Amino acid sequence: QVQLVESGGGLAQPGGSLRLSCAASGFAFSTYAMHWIRQAPGKEFEWVSGITSGSDTYYTESVMGRFTISRDNARKMVYLQMNTLKPEDTGRYICTKGKAAGMRVGLSEYDYWGEGTQVTVSS
Repeated sequence: QVQLVESGGGLAQPGGSLRLSCAASGFAFSTYAMHWIRQAPGKEFEWVSGITSGSDTYYTESVMGRFTISRDNARKMVYLQMNTLKPEDTGRYICTKGKAAGMRVGLSEYDYWGEGTQVTVSS
């Protein structure tokens, strides 16, 4: 049974930092790409970042240089380090499992989703 459990969200001030974690289980973690997507209130899902099975990393333009995705295959964990947070980063951050080892972006490319963790950036 595939499970993805996110943690680390919360309230941060603009310019602050948060580190999100995703604990994965129930599948061959090291052989799949993993992604973080987010959904702001009243908006559609937005892909934020992805990491391939080979640890190549990709980011949406708005977070480039501020967010860092990483993975620990031994612990079956994915992380998203978020620095210099902005109010527009507010949303529910969801860890997803890609269907492939490489980077494919799009809602149809993820076959398992976590429940998400809320990130609120506000002063």
